[in-house]
Amino acid sequence: MSAVREQTAPHPPPSAPRPRRTTGPGRRGPSQDGGRGIWPYVLITPAVLGTLYLLVHPLVRAVVISLQDFGLRQLILGDARFVGLKNYETLLGDSRFWEVVRRTFLFMAVDVVLIMVLSTLVALMIERLGRFGRIAVLSALVLTWAMPVIAATTVFQWLFHSEFGIVNAVLTDLGFESFDRYPWFAHGPAAFAILVALIVWQSVPFAAITLYSALTTVPTELYESARLDGASGPRIFRSITYPIVRPIFMLVLSLEVIWTFKAFVQIWVMTNGGPGDATTILPVYAVQTALSSQRYDLGSAASMVTVVLMSGVLVLYFRQMFRQEDELS
Repeated sequence: MSAVREQTAPHPPPSAPRPRRTTGPGRRGPSQDGGRGIWPYVLITPAVLGTLYLLVHPLVRAVVISLQDFGLRQLILGDARFVGLKNYETLLGDSRFWEVVRRTFLFMAVDVVLIMVLSTLVALMIERLGRFGRIAVLSALVLTWAMPVIAATTVFQWLFHSEFGIVNAVLTDLGFESFDRYPWFAHGPAAFAILVALIVWQSVPFAAITLYSALTTVPTELYESARLDGASGPRIFRSITYPIVRPIFMLVLSLEVIWTFKAFVQIWVMTNGGPGDATTILPVYAVQTALSSQRYDLGSAASMVTVVLMSGVLVLYFRQMFRQEDELS
């Protein structure tokens, strides 16, 4: 009887569902706009408009000039006429232009390789230093990074001065008599090497600090496990460190490619692209063409070619970044 009574005992009625909270006809729910409205867009509009004016307007103006017959007369009178792609045909048919392009890629490749190798080694060294050594090295890097470009370029000019330079004095004291009053900036390969050293010296601090910050995110347990398994230092870097910091490494690599590709101030202040064309790269070539030859149309066309080449680098970087995101997802 008890069993039958338990089976036939009435169950409590299910509780009624709670009514949903609805908003009034004049109110918008938080799920539609997050309670933000249009105010964030209103607040960032001045910054967006200013950025568009400062970046897009000069770019559009340069594109227009590159499609016109624009010399000194047109600059003064303003009667430039459109010639289509004639300036680009003239530019691409110039053998000197292609020599400058080749030198630009050589300059970029040498700089970027040295920057990435040295900055990676510096970042790994900082990671292994004690607290005092780490603070000292990071402070030196920050001070180097903070030095103005013109000041650093002037220092290098004095270091390699033919008569008063420290480099010549030190080499002469070491027994290399051929470097007595050696004119570094009168020889193309020597001037090219000095500019490479200057660009590397200015770029390593940023890259090293960025890579060191990425190295701090690698779990120490992975290093300890690898050492217990008998892995060597290069194997640990290749199998553990680099795969984890690869996104930051690729970001720094892309930035350094762009920065070295458009290097202008150092070259213009130190050598003006000389001797001859030994240190002339695309940005310097564009300014020389526009100012020396008064061909602002050809200079703008060379600038547009530089923008297109740098955009290609950005496309390659974004493709690599999206591929990594797809692998992680």
